Amino acid sequence: MSPFPKEEVRKRLGIRQGSRIEFTLVDDHAVTRVSTSPAVESASGFGMLKSRRTTVPADLDPASLVKR
Repeated sequence: MSPFPKEEVRKRLGIRQGSRIEFTLVDDHAVTRVSTSPAVESASGFGMLKSRRTTVPADLDPASLVKR
């Protein structure tokens, strides 16, 4: 008996971390269905980290913060 090819099965079914799987018993076997799958993660990693600090506007000029 060969080992279960879990990576191949996950890839073909579109199962990623956070996916929800439904199992249904039909006679003598189980039917598996992916009910929800999270959005594809960005390769850039943008938005993966959360901060408690307030956001800074993209057009902020740091020189405007210097007291004269």
